[in-house]
Amino acid sequence: MKMRLQKVLAQAGVASRRRAETLIAEGRVEVNGQIVREQGVQVEPDRDLVRVDGRLLELERKVHYVLYKPPEVVTTLADPQGRPTIAPLLAAIPERVFAVGRLDYDAEGALIVTNDGALAHRLMHPSFGVPRVYLAKVKGVPSDATIDLARRGLRLEDGPVTPLEIEKGESAERNTWLKLVLTEGRPHLVKRLCAALGHPVVRLYRPLYGGVSAEGLRPGEFRALTPPEISLLKNGGRRPIPPVAELKAPPRRHRAQDDETPQAPLQQRQLDDARSEPPKSKKSMMKAPHGAAPAKASSRPNAQRQATPPKSRFAPDKKRDATDRSRDERHRERAPDRRDRSDRPMSARFTKPASPRAIGSDRFAPRSVPTAKHSAKHPAPKNRTRPSR
Repeated sequence: MKMRLQKVLAQAGVASRRRAETLIAEGRVEVNGQIVREQGVQVEPDRDLVRVDGRLLELERKVHYVLYKPPEVVTTLADPQGRPTIAPLLAAIPERVFAVGRLDYDAEGALIVTNDGALAHRLMHPSFGVPRVYLAKVKGVPSDATIDLARRGLRLEDGPVTPLEIEKGESAERNTWLKLVLTEGRPHLVKRLCAALGHPVVRLYRPLYGGVSAEGLRPGEFRALTPPEISLLKNGGRRPIPPVAELKAPPRRHRAQDDETPQAPLQQRQLDDARSEPPKSKKSMMKAPHGAAPAKASSRPNAQRQATPPKSRFAPDKKRDATDRSRDERHRERAPDRRDRSDRPMSARFTKPASPRAIGSDRFAPRSVPTAKHSAKHPAPKNRTRPSR
């Protein structure tokens, strides 16, 4: 069977297809003793002799593995952001392999790893309908009406989605396990589907991909597929899917790492600790001089110290009240004809009295109110002269 030259180089593990095209353009590839610089040349790997930099090309055998992808690992061989990838997990495989499809950064479960490009295309393309089984732990308990709505299908921002199967599993007080079977692998499809139903995903696990299970593997381990499993993948992974009760949930993670009980931020924890501590006194807050011995603790027990109520700055003081009353009495004796200001209302205590010049003057009276004229009954005040001594 004839194949393109760059595809043969990629399957042999020399380089990727784009890198193989660069090698061909540089004149480093020979076919039957002749240098080839054109792209898209068809060759027969079983008959033609292909050399790269003078070395005879040997086609790699097809290998197929299943990897238990752990959470917080990117499904790629190189990440520009420096996050952990699956490359160290596949270092023991001598052939150049790649992952079939992707799993989210925080998702875990079965991931097919192979160097068979034709099989990878059949597994990933939605037209072949390869089933992908997911166990999603969601917040809350979805009702039967919500499950029926998901069975009929929903329309997301990138198109409609209709699960092949959806079933409610074990429920807890705050979370519920859902089994979803999909035949396509759009980005974050399970998370967006559950969010549209009103139950966001807390944890995502894929136990089956095309009928191949990751059961018996720990996170980060892989195993080679058996011949029946390879035949099952080539036939589209069509076999009866077990119910949700028979699917094993992933091992429970530590509570600090579980998404259902997130740990409070550092600033919030420090604030809670400060609120729980008893208030410090001024003496304890003062720093001791260098070389001095620390202050001794109080000899009274804690119960006695707590039973003693703190002295308030607004507590009544009998001695001070007696002093204030004696001062007021002396003031009344010195000025008996003067009205005590304490008997006046609060508004009158702080009101500035009007100027004597303004009282009865036309200049300070309103224009709309006429002023009273002096008459014989009400004569004008006479200028009083101060008697000489």
